Amino acid sequence: EGNEPGDSMKITYRELLHKVCQFANILRSQGVKKGDRVSIYLPMILELVIAMLACARIGALHSVVFAGFSADSLCERILDCSCSLLIT
Repeated sequence: EGNEPGDSMKITYRELLHKVCQFANILRSQGVKKGDRVSIYLPMILELVIAMLACARIGALHSVVFAGFSADSLCERILDCSCSLLIT
């Protein structure tokens, strides 16, 4: 369920697994590997969950940054964790 009332989406475990595997392959093609750090800057949508699970699937550490933060706050968090990729 999203932030707005009535904003919802249904997905099966099979569909979720398929999307997570697809995104994990995209991360690998971008050079992300086990132990790398990835920052995720997304609102509360399905793609946030998919990105988190894809990072976990390949062994990359992820840091979720609240989508309401300013560019400066985002920059500080990226530098603090030395991330190699930002998902937005």
